[in-house]
Amino acid sequence: MKTLPVHLPGREYDILIERGILARAGEHCRAVLPKARRLAVVSDSNVAPLYADRTLESLGAAGFDARLLTVPAGERAKSLAMLGTLYDFFMEMGLTRSDAVVALGGGVVGDLTGFAAATILRGVDFVQIPTTLLAQVDSSVGGKVAIDLPAGKNLAGAFWQPRLVLMDPAVLGTLDESTFSDGMAEVIKYGCIRDADLYAYLAQRPSRGEVTADIEHVLYRCCAIKRDIVERDERDTGERMLLNFGHTLGHAYERAGGYTRWTHGQAVAAGMVKAAELGTKLGVTPEGTAARIAVLLGCFGLPLAIDCTQEEYASAIGLDKKGSGGDISLILLEEIGRACAKKLPKADVLRLLEGEA
Repeated sequence: MKTLPVHLPGREYDILIERGILARAGEHCRAVLPKARRLAVVSDSNVAPLYADRTLESLGAAGFDARLLTVPAGERAKSLAMLGTLYDFFMEMGLTRSDAVVALGGGVVGDLTGFAAATILRGVDFVQIPTTLLAQVDSSVGGKVAIDLPAGKNLAGAFWQPRLVLMDPAVLGTLDESTFSDGMAEVIKYGCIRDADLYAYLAQRPSRGEVTADIEHVLYRCCAIKRDIVERDERDTGERMLLNFGHTLGHAYERAGGYTRWTHGQAVAAGMVKAAELGTKLGVTPEGTAARIAVLLGCFGLPLAIDCTQEEYASAIGLDKKGSGGDISLILLEEIGRACAKKLPKADVLRLLEGEA
């Protein structure tokens, strides 16, 4: 088992990575939740039929009264209405502040469940058990939890660190190709922004089979990069912005597709290529970098460009939570493995994009 400790004063927790760890979820949860009696387990309609019984059995064997709530799969579950459903479920089962919540699923389940945990009874502990590659390498680590509002994604949220993250690489075997590739966009992002060796490692293994042959190494390296950044900037006021490489423009692509046509990973993939192109125009990113990134993304079937109007770009940039006044911090690459934040007027970014939409 690989153990990656996250050192946040007063909010420390471990990320545990091991094949088959799902069957021992109960003992690991009991170790960090010695006083909890009830566990509310939230999963979705895709994941629950595969892994809920195994998880509930393990939690029950550890002495927990564990009960399952299954929400619909997909981004639309991150809503105020579904948040209310979780609150009602927690209250009906008698959840107290000494009890806890478990998120069993991908990024949507983790975001929704984490936000519910952060806000019910002024905050209860929660455990992340991510079941998609994207959730394992990115959304389950770092404490960002949120739901969507009609105005945009993740606009109601909190920073609420989990008590434990349990990653079972074996569950990735049930992912379809699209969902696996979705996660690879975030994996490639880590290589782009912080680890040229990881990027080279992936470039030498440009297929799902080759990556999953030693997936524990990939999971550990990505989580270590995010852990290190979060420890230095938990509240996303500086260095943590680097994790948003490809995301600012990716948000525009998600909006352009009505949050249904393009997955988060697909939008980020196209956003990374576009950000590298913009970086080259600005004299920050070396020539040919966008093409290099595009080759690797293409190996995993990810889109390299997505049609987007100027109005959609403007709307997304205006809503972007990383913006400040009339400026936006655009994440650019100085080279593969090193990223920087460049503050630009939003109008200048839109002018750079003009003619490409």
